[in-house]
This record gives sequence, structure tokens and C-alpha cells, in this order.
Amino acid sequence: MTARRLTAPAGERAVSARRLMALPLLGLLLAGCGIRATEVPTDFGPAPSMVPCTVTEPDVSTQAARGVPVQVFLLCGSSLVTVDRTVPVPDGTADVQRRVIVAQGLLDQLAQSPSPGEKDARYTTDVRGGMSVSGPRAKDPKDTLRLSNSPADLTSYALAQIVCTFSDSAAAEGDGSVILGGPDDSPLRRYECTDDVRSAPGTKPPPSTEVTDG
Repeated sequence: MTARRLTAPAGERAVSARRLMALPLLGLLLAGCGIRATEVPTDFGPAPSMVPCTVTEPDVSTQAARGVPVQVFLLCGSSLVTVDRTVPVPDGTADVQRRVIVAQGLLDQLAQSPSPGEKDARYTTDVRGGMSVSGPRAKDPKDTLRLSNSPADLTSYALAQIVCTFSDSAAAEGDGSVILGGPDDSPLRRYECTDDVRSAPGTKPPPSTEVTDG
């Protein structure tokens, strides 16, 4: 038996040829209209974005100020970050009074609006102005700092800023903890600035224990 070649009819072959000839013309027409004839996946990389919590330019006003170099904790995103500041302290100030002066200076710095460069880096503060700090009362431990606002009335962000700033300064005890009280007779509490507080200050207040000894 002789094998037969299967071929398409002449009419179908002519139609296919015309379709093939029409494809280049279609491509030219689409290109002329600004339309791509085919979709080719293209990876242009991630979209550019600003990097938060990074100050690109130094704060000249802060650098020019005279005083004791300190660091305060500001808010950026969901964490606490340190920025450099200075606190004026008169020469020859006694240690007890020095702690209070430094603590007041730190409070004032926390309450100030961030510099333009810090604002660009999305720094903020939750500490409000007008707050003052004093030293211990007669029956308080000698390292007590009493705020004009009760710590219990502060937001968790503001309390975290104050506790971490005080604990990292000359206003703290040797172990880094800080004893805070308010203007009333509420029990004093010893606060700590932990890694959890620095990384997520708004989730819960800084850990603390009630001070029972004077």
C-alpha cells in the first residue's frame, strides 16, 4: 500500500499564508499607536522610598549649644531612638542638685519640637511641655525624682521616653533604674528601660516595682 501525504487543501494554505503576512503589518500598526504588541514581564526593582529614623544632616544649633552632652529618646515609627542634646549644668553643683538639674534639662529637651532634620526623619515626641521635676522628699530614697505629673497619668509613650532617657543619664541610679513619683502621696515606683520598651514603647508601660523602703 502506498503511503499518502496528508496536506491541507490549497484554499486553507492560502488563508494561512495571508495571516502570516498580516502579522508584521499588525505589529507596525500597534507600534504606531503606542501600543505594545506583546506583554513582556519586566522587573524595574523596588520603588524608591525614604529611609525613616536617619538624620541626614547634623543639627547645628544642638552642636553649638554649651553644656553637658546627653542623649534623649524620641519616637520614630514604633520604637525609641536616641538623639544627642546638651544640658546646661553650673560648675560646682552638688551631686544631689546636679541630678535634678540634669533631669529637668532632659525633660525640657524631650518636650521640645524635633529639629527640621529630625522631623524629616519622622522623629516625634509624646512628652508635653510645662512638666517639672524635683528631688526626694524627707522620707523618699535619695535617688527619687518626683514629676509634677503623676507617672500613671502619662501616656505609655511619654513614660517610656522619660524612663529610658533618665535611666541612660546622670539622673539614674548606678544600675540604670530610676525611681519616679508624682506630686501626690502615691507609692513611688522603680522603673526600668528594657529592650522591649525601646523596641515597642506603646504596647505596655515600662516594667516597674513599688518602692517600699525609704
